[in-house]
Amino acid sequence: MAQHNETGFAGEKLAIEWLIQKGFIIRQTNWRHRHWEVDIIAEKGDTLHFVEVKTRRSTKFGNPEESINKQKMRNLKDAAEQYQLQNPGWKWIQFDVLAILFKEDGVDYWFNQDVYL
Repeated sequence: MAQHNETGFAGEKLAIEWLIQKGFIIRQTNWRHRHWEVDIIAEKGDTLHFVEVKTRRSTKFGNPEESINKQKMRNLKDAAEQYQLQNPGWKWIQFDVLAILFKEDGVDYWFNQDVYL
């Protein structure tokens, strides 16, 4: 497995654990529809969260969250619409980014809730 795949897999695993610790209920991971994918779909209270996870081992190419562009957010929105068609009934939805940076002295988490599209 390539280094970037291992990093992404490890980051998503940590993200799931972190979200559970924060009181989220994980509904889906790596949910796909056509060519779209949502890393994590979770719920907390009456809100359905679509979470994009970005993981890096260094900031050589910038912080993890900086790699999310407008196209990625459009794809996330389109995937969320399809998920809602298949799973109706949610009053509130929210788009979140969870950035994870592996460092020599530990792991940094950055969670931005309610990302504006």
